[in-house]
Amino acid sequence: MHVWRADLQRIPERLTELLSPDERKRAAGFARGRDGRLWARSRALLRELLGGYLQVGGRGLRFATGPHGKPALPPRRPGAAGLSDTGPPERTPLEFNLSHSAGLGLYAFSTAGPVGVDVELERRSIDALALAARTFGRAEAERLERLDPAAREQEFRRAWVRHEAAVKCLGTGIGAGPYAGSGGGTQWIAELEMETGAAAAVALGTAPSELRCWEGGAG
Repeated sequence: MHVWRADLQRIPERLTELLSPDERKRAAGFARGRDGRLWARSRALLRELLGGYLQVGGRGLRFATGPHGKPALPPRRPGAAGLSDTGPPERTPLEFNLSHSAGLGLYAFSTAGPVGVDVELERRSIDALALAARTFGRAEAERLERLDPAAREQEFRRAWVRHEAAVKCLGTGIGAGPYAGSGGGTQWIAELEMETGAAAAVALGTAPSELRCWEGGAG
């Protein structure tokens, strides 16, 4: 498994030339222009990174979307590799997932099966206990309640990214599925080292043979 971390503020605007017309339309539809620009840069960098792994041009990549919105590479006909296109579709062994919070983006790539990644930066005050009770269950909410407020916010973020990485790996959608933050299921879930006030995690169906992390995206 490979994980890339990127400062989306530093992504050169020229990289957004890789976006498809649909992606450009979606970016333009954000209520706040800054949010649309960051989303566009996050998708453009995804195209560049995937293009590097697959040794193809990022502009020509097409994405399929799962029932809960998870992007994926569609099956390719053998003809895509210069062979006859009369055979059955051929699925690429490369799986990926991405997440961004404000200007920080994370990208996970794996050949060991579906992957999920999530990152959360410190944000304005939220009702962590109420959200924890709805998402994680009463026992986890009670655990958080016993902590002092500062520790509670950080522990909530840690629980949240573990859970979201797990359900994104499964493809069941943001905020869906059973609470997976404790790591008690069959998935492999690992937290990633982040700066103070941030949390991130990555999930895979089974433990990878190796996990490598890089900084990237300056162009």
